[in-house]
Amino acid sequence: MTRLQLPIPLLGVAKGVTRKPGLETLIYQDQELNPEDADAALLLIQQIRDEAHRFAITGHRQRRQKARNRSVLEDIPGIGSKRRSALLKFFGGREGVSGATIEELKKVEGISLKLAQQIHEYFHND
Repeated sequence: MTRLQLPIPLLGVAKGVTRKPGLETLIYQDQELNPEDADAALLLIQQIRDEAHRFAITGHRQRRQKARNRSVLEDIPGIGSKRRSALLKFFGGREGVSGATIEELKKVEGISLKLAQQIHEYFHND
């Protein structure tokens, strides 16, 4: 199989020291270009940059929110979202679950003796 020898030009955008829109410097193949404020090419590049930033920020926020919604209880084998919710509701929070005895854990609907022992061991096995 033959490879195509296509040059791929790269373009960099530097915002400049004041970071104001319209004062960007474009870096293209070892050249620095300073387009006019109203240049259509510059406006397109600004829109592409802004969209890339919006996409990256949205993805970052989603990953951060997902991490916040995850509970350490889900690290215990056999604990999913339903059992996690039941435990948190019954004990009022993670501290209540971590301080519960095996007998208290067994009182939660869906928690067997074996699972209660696993939960207790998870929090008390230093």
